[in-house]
Amino acid sequence: MKKIYHLSSCSTCQRIIKELEQVLKSPLDAQGFDLQDIKVKNISAKELDDIKEKAGSYEALFSKRAIKYRSMGLDKMTLTERDYRKYMLEECTFLKRPFILVGEEVFIGNSKKTIEAAIFKLQ
Repeated sequence: MKKIYHLSSCSTCQRIIKELEQVLKSPLDAQGFDLQDIKVKNISAKELDDIKEKAGSYEALFSKRAIKYRSMGLDKMTLTERDYRKYMLEECTFLKRPFILVGEEVFIGNSKKTIEAAIFKLQ
């Protein structure tokens, strides 16, 4: 399975998708990727739970850079794994993105190291 959870309105996600397409020399859908815009179709509880199993925790999937993280006062709270899961299912901006699934591996976020690892796996 190859899937990318992203936001089509996020310039970073779009840059990463273009970078992957350049490396693979074709559109991702032609490479068998399922591209899911999480603003159009939010991640399901089952999908999130499955990715959490690969990543190790919900906190690893949670974006503390989201504007709502501070505006809702979450930065002042001690969040549990249950809290992270709840907020990510309620609001897509709390998902650290993109999530890139390649087989049983998941690459989370947009750091250079993460994207390089995903590219290495795909080559």
